[in-house]
Amino acid sequence: MILKTENLSKHFGGLHAVDKIDFELEEGEIRGLIGPNGSGKSTFFNLLTGIYRPEVGSRIWINGTETTYSEPHQIAALGVARTFQLLRVFAEMTVLGNLLVGHHLHVKYDSFSAALGTRSTRNQESSLRNEMMELLSFIGLADFAELYASELSVGQRRLLALGRAMAMRPKLLMLDEPAAGLSPVNVDNLLKIILGLKERYGLTVIVVEHILKVVMETCKKVTVLDHGQKISEGSPDHVKSDPAVIEAYLGREMQDEEVREALRA
Repeated sequence: MILKTENLSKHFGGLHAVDKIDFELEEGEIRGLIGPNGSGKSTFFNLLTGIYRPEVGSRIWINGTETTYSEPHQIAALGVARTFQLLRVFAEMTVLGNLLVGHHLHVKYDSFSAALGTRSTRNQESSLRNEMMELLSFIGLADFAELYASELSVGQRRLLALGRAMAMRPKLLMLDEPAAGLSPVNVDNLLKIILGLKERYGLTVIVVEHILKVVMETCKKVTVLDHGQKISEGSPDHVKSDPAVIEAYLGREMQDEEVREALRA
């Protein structure tokens, strides 16, 4: 079990953004996390990564270590990396520079050694650059390595955010709406890259996504949130046919079969 939560909750005044969620994720799994706007998906991610502090009584374990009230850098050190719903790349740094920032937890030399330019430091820097270029090649950005991130398209910035998260050498990769703003062609490309990264690096992945195709075509298991609570969990086929999910997304006014067709589309 790489991730587990018990009674995970977060309140903002009277709003129960996440309400007593029990969640388990097996190592090597790719899990979809879906739900209508305001269902608590991003808040759930922020609790797991230490950005928000959960309510008393909540419990979180990552790879067997309790992280309920750990700081973000402590959680990152356990092998957790994430992307954000809103793009957060360093626009005035190069594409390669963005990846090097993502890799900083694994740098084995200090600033003094770097300033001296010792042979050992130069060798490590060369090896690191080669590793980052290999990653850029895998996600299709190697030709843009020396460009500033501000010069990239929205789709390329999405890939850069994914690459920077991968530069942390994570065990658990958390993707918050990675396909937001992408064209259908780029969504298909992203799907291939996510699945390729999972297989190549042996990742465990959680994907939050409004584009249901991304979740339904990549995940064997899907968890559904609504109003901060877990309302369904299971295979994509099970989730698409669950009356609670149909109601959460489209309300009561449509016939079940019509709703299922809408979800499939």
